[in-house]
Amino acid sequence: MTRPALQLWKGKTVHQRFAPFLRRFDYKIALIDLDIDRLDEADKLGWAFGVDRSALYCFHRKDHGPRKAGADLRTWAAEMLGGAGVDVSGGTIRLVTFPKHMFFKFAPLSVWFGYNPSGQLSGVIYEVNNTFGEHHCYVAPINAERAVHEADKSFHVSPFMDVSGKYRFALQTPGDTLHLTVENRENGERIHLATIAARRQPSTKAAFAKLALMQPFASIGVIIGIHWEALRVWMRGAGYRRKPSPPTTSATVAQPIIEKAPARTGEFV
Repeated sequence: MTRPALQLWKGKTVHQRFAPFLRRFDYKIALIDLDIDRLDEADKLGWAFGVDRSALYCFHRKDHGPRKAGADLRTWAAEMLGGAGVDVSGGTIRLVTFPKHMFFKFAPLSVWFGYNPSGQLSGVIYEVNNTFGEHHCYVAPINAERAVHEADKSFHVSPFMDVSGKYRFALQTPGDTLHLTVENRENGERIHLATIAARRQPSTKAAFAKLALMQPFASIGVIIGIHWEALRVWMRGAGYRRKPSPPTTSATVAQPIIEKAPARTGEFV
């Protein structure tokens, strides 16, 4: 069955720090899921959702990939996936990200899903943004319904964490639910854990209107929450790290590992 060009996910993200002290917080999130080849079709909800135009919620090509207005996002994503040995020729590419709302968007993480022509998930791109306007991608081939893969941490995200150790990603192929776990590990020990757990929602005008009423500050709340939590961990004594130079390459390839996926800590709302 062909999935709609635009889908909506609602759920929760959980962040937990394990060192140098325990700290946990969570907040509700709403994500959009777009077929990159059918953006014109996704741009049919008028005032509720638009592509490359103003609307209640919107998506702009220039916020992702090569960061250019009118960019060919499929070519960019296919080249990124190709760097990890993933061929998505003839297959679908979907992007799950935070929408722009009230003229604001900050997406700490966006996930690109690359499918082969038979509809099987073959590869994934984790597009990471930091609050300094920098971005980097972690790219991985997918060979299982629930995949675990690992990459060296190579991009500065938090001023209270070193750019060291490894990221371990555990991803369930999206169906009616979406589950993602990202661990930051050093010397085999878990330092930080982040999860996304969400359920598919109808992408109608009514659904976007309800979202705006129930979570009116969700988009700007992401960046406010990040800085508020940074202040709290700083007040508890977390050491500040100066921002290093960004990586010289645009992507880091993650390798599949054979290991039981980490337990889910996200909860549906």
